[in-house]
Amino acid sequence: MPNQDTAGGPGRAAIGWYVAAMRFLAGATMLTIVAIMTAQVIARYVFGASLIWAEELCRYILIWQTFLFIGLAYTKGELVAVDIVPLMLEPKWRLALKVLVSIPILAFLWLMMVNGFDYSTRFSHQIVPAVDFIFMSLIGRGVGLSIFWVYVSVAIGSALLGLHIIASLVLDWRELPNAPERPAPTEAEG
Repeated sequence: MPNQDTAGGPGRAAIGWYVAAMRFLAGATMLTIVAIMTAQVIARYVFGASLIWAEELCRYILIWQTFLFIGLAYTKGELVAVDIVPLMLEPKWRLALKVLVSIPILAFLWLMMVNGFDYSTRFSHQIVPAVDFIFMSLIGRGVGLSIFWVYVSVAIGSALLGLHIIASLVLDWRELPNAPERPAPTEAEG
């Protein structure tokens, strides 16, 4: 029996690797945030000192998480949506409505990507203070990590979400001949 990730050629295998990498990255970054915040709590309440860089670093990791993983949430149907009208439509009209709704969303994501990248390059001369402080404490000198790497998350996340939306439309179009009249109920409905 062929592996489902590789069945269907290299495209499905690449998607499987992408999803696995993103899920691993989601877990690793969440573990990092938990470890940093645990160290911060211990430092503050046990030793009476504070890690002045902890909150800022966690904020930047959370920003990256938000923009990187929203595409996966979209693909899994975990974003808030009102499905009353689509559930009343036939599959071809459901797809037409999804395309109609996706067009302004894709245009907005394009603007976010272009302007987000432009904005991030404007501030590329500024450094991330938390990372510089960490390295200053550890090795005696800062690394000068540009704030560009925080701000560019908007452009990258917007591009990834746009790709997820386009991929979803293509998959829905390919599945149109096999689509049921009514979608299967979700866990919340069933």
